Amino acid sequence: MPDHASLGPWVRRFLLEYLVTERNLSINTQRSYRDMLTLLLPYVADRFAKPVDRLTVVDLTPAVVREFLLHLETHRRCGAATRNQRLAGVHALAQFIGENSPEHVDWCGQVRLIPFKKTVQAGITYLDKPEMDAILASPDRKTPQGQRDYALLLFLYNSGARASEAATLRISDVDWHARSVRILGKGNKRRACPLWSSTIEQVRLCAGTREPEQHVFVNRNGQPITRFGIHTLVERHALAARGPTPSIANKKVSPHVIRHTAATHLLRAGVDINTIRAWLGHVSLRTTNIYAETDLQTKARALAACAPAEEATAAPKSWRQRPDVMEFLRSL
Repeated sequence: MPDHASLGPWVRRFLLEYLVTERNLSINTQRSYRDMLTLLLPYVADRFAKPVDRLTVVDLTPAVVREFLLHLETHRRCGAATRNQRLAGVHALAQFIGENSPEHVDWCGQVRLIPFKKTVQAGITYLDKPEMDAILASPDRKTPQGQRDYALLLFLYNSGARASEAATLRISDVDWHARSVRILGKGNKRRACPLWSSTIEQVRLCAGTREPEQHVFVNRNGQPITRFGIHTLVERHALAARGPTPSIANKKVSPHVIRHTAATHLLRAGVDINTIRAWLGHVSLRTTNIYAETDLQTKARALAACAPAEEATAAPKSWRQRPDVMEFLRSL
């Protein structure tokens, strides 16, 4: 008989089976849940003065979970968003255990009743066209590294890809004839994205004569660039672009900001929101709608489109300037 009381086996199944096989969640989400458990389990073990591998499911009481969340905010200085992210992991673990262990259904319900804290939705940061152009102009394209940096920045802006998606891009993912790319996104879902001729040419230069199964973007040592390497690359060129374009200094530029920039510029170009959703690989249209909600230029264009005609707002003509009315009066 399996041991349903011990917490350890449930944690292993949750991480190795549920998240990967059943939910097919992204590697970043898996790591987020793992990080939550590396904080939670020692906290609970210390609370009950027992080893981590001796913890039971019912040791993870709603009261202890609430204390843990308070500990994150007061001792680790985590904000409400981080606190909610950790709680989402706890909720997912409780749901998994409850669905597979009837004796823990009541416990599961109590844990999942712990509410998320209300947070203020922060506006997205994006770059205006001159700012994006300044960053693209930053790399020294006369050098191999500068050429690679330019190709990567151009690809991020063209495709709206996440840093992790660009890091895992392989040469075989590029359709040179159709001038498009197949991007492996969250949940191992693939999406196709068209590329500009200039982007295709730059990616071709990066690929060189390497084999199709190799990564497109590599570092100085010929190893696949990491998402952290891409973050560093973007930050370095954003810093260099501050000279010719000082407004960049007011923005914290990252690969995700370039992703926001791609979406915002597509929206301003008149691309419909559902196409942008597919372009970015969003599961829900609600996620994509944030661009329409925050872009003032798009709002202003929408307002101008429904403004009343100038004739409707113009001052009425004087009755003396209406000969038809004067003729009518004279005829009386």
